[in-house]
Amino acid sequence: MAENDEDLPRDAKIVKSLLKSMGVEDYEPRVIHQFLELWYRYVVDVLTDAQVYSEHAGKPAIDSDDVKLAIQSKVNFSFSQPPPREVLLELARNRNKIPLPKTIAGPGIPLPPDQDTLISPNYQLAIPMNQTALAMEEMEEDEQPADINTSQEQKTDIPQHTPQRVSFPLTKRPK
Repeated sequence: MAENDEDLPRDAKIVKSLLKSMGVEDYEPRVIHQFLELWYRYVVDVLTDAQVYSEHAGKPAIDSDDVKLAIQSKVNFSFSQPPPREVLLELARNRNKIPLPKTIAGPGIPLPPDQDTLISPNYQLAIPMNQTALAMEEMEEDEQPADINTSQEQKTDIPQHTPQRVSFPLTKRPK
């Protein structure tokens, strides 16, 4: 704000006077430039829309009705109004009818239930049978080893012919 008003462009003087009229006394000089950029971008968008509306209507030039329509469309699609107070109160009443769950105070940090955590198992694994284990098993059936104890140990290490399925229960989350 140390700049002289004579050194500023007309638009910057207007932004500065608007800030002063709103009671803003202390701000960085970059704020004026940011408001000017926002202002220019908004004006360009409105005038571009007004030009499209004018061309659609077959007019040779943009008139005030086109600008009003462009501003109205910006307001309708850019800004949203909050719902009425009565609607919010009714939503709050409905939500507050459901009591909060009782907490069990225990040592440490309370954790959410398992179904609400991201690390809970929610998948199934299908372990395919290894082809080399099949070949080894067929070879053992053809050859009879001399030591019965070693053949029993080897058979326990080899996977069975059917693929093993490992599954975890999939729980549904309450809504």
